[in-house]
Amino acid sequence: MMISHFEHLVTEEGMTWGPEAALRGASERLMPILMTATVTGLGLLPLALGSGEAGREIEGPMAIVILGGLITSTALNLLVLPTLALRYGKFSVKREA
Repeated sequence: MMISHFEHLVTEEGMTWGPEAALRGASERLMPILMTATVTGLGLLPLALGSGEAGREIEGPMAIVILGGLITSTALNLLVLPTLALRYGKFSVKREA
């Protein structure tokens, strides 16, 4: 979604690809990413906190692993992906014929 938003900024809104476009794209996608991660994390939090109870031998550790992956993927999506897109991405404006 973030890469397609970068592409949208360049092709549809006419921005030139560079640090300004990467920063704007990442900041515009910040709230949806954080809201999704927060809601998912809050839904899994009761399972992760009650992982030591009887009957939750599988659910608790699974919730902890999912929460760890959610935190990691959110950090990678907000920090590493824009950096890699800025380094290796090549977006250009569409030419109409």
